[in-house]
Amino acid sequence: MSKQPIGIFDSGVGGTSIWKEINMLLPNESTIYLADSANAPYGLKTKETIINLSIKNVEYLINQDCKIIVVACNTATTNAIYILRDKYKLPIIGIEPAIKPAALNTKTKAVGILATKGTLSSELFHKTTDLFARNIKVIERIGEGLVELIESGQLYSETMRNLLKQYLQPMIDANVDYLVLGCTHYPYLMPLLIELLPNNVKIIDSGEAVARQTKAVLQKYDLLNNSIAKGNCQFFTNGKTEVLASLLKDTLDVKYLNF
Repeated sequence: MSKQPIGIFDSGVGGTSIWKEINMLLPNESTIYLADSANAPYGLKTKETIINLSIKNVEYLINQDCKIIVVACNTATTNAIYILRDKYKLPIIGIEPAIKPAALNTKTKAVGILATKGTLSSELFHKTTDLFARNIKVIERIGEGLVELIESGQLYSETMRNLLKQYLQPMIDANVDYLVLGCTHYPYLMPLLIELLPNNVKIIDSGEAVARQTKAVLQKYDLLNNSIAKGNCQFFTNGKTEVLASLLKDTLDVKYLNF
């Protein structure tokens, strides 16, 4: 089984920010990335719909003989991870906003969270926030429209810039010193975020932690690929292949898949 691929899915292209971290840490592992861009964003959908879409994605990856599944989507994790783990026997890694390190390290006692509606309204997110940020001022903002702009290839458009200004201003006014990115699409906004935020604000996402956790789980179940050869990486989308390919840059294998 160790030669089998790691399966990764997201509501669209954003989860490639997680894939990059996994590929950097485990370059000899083969991966299959599934971008459900036709249904992006998940953050505006009902919990039932998010669960059904997540099951569909996992079923596809299992049929491709994946040995482990990484849910590279905050909304899918916070709404469906427990159901997925209960339904399937193989290991399933989730992702959620990195509120814990922000709350533990803030000096101003104020942190900002930029995420989708589906993540911010989820039970899992509220439990995590209550546990680690009880005495911290948390400024939550739904990044409405951001995923759609990224999925349509308008990453650095004026519309994107104006939306970000609107979402970040309440956080700046509250003197946050940490911004938590609660959607895997958002790391691609890093250049704009750095430009728009004060210099003292640290931006954190969960990508590196997810990669480390993936490695730890593979080790635990003796699933690490010990080959020295570089892994085979495949990318599938039911959206625009050129948008996915533009974020990968290395002209990796990107295919359209009607799923």
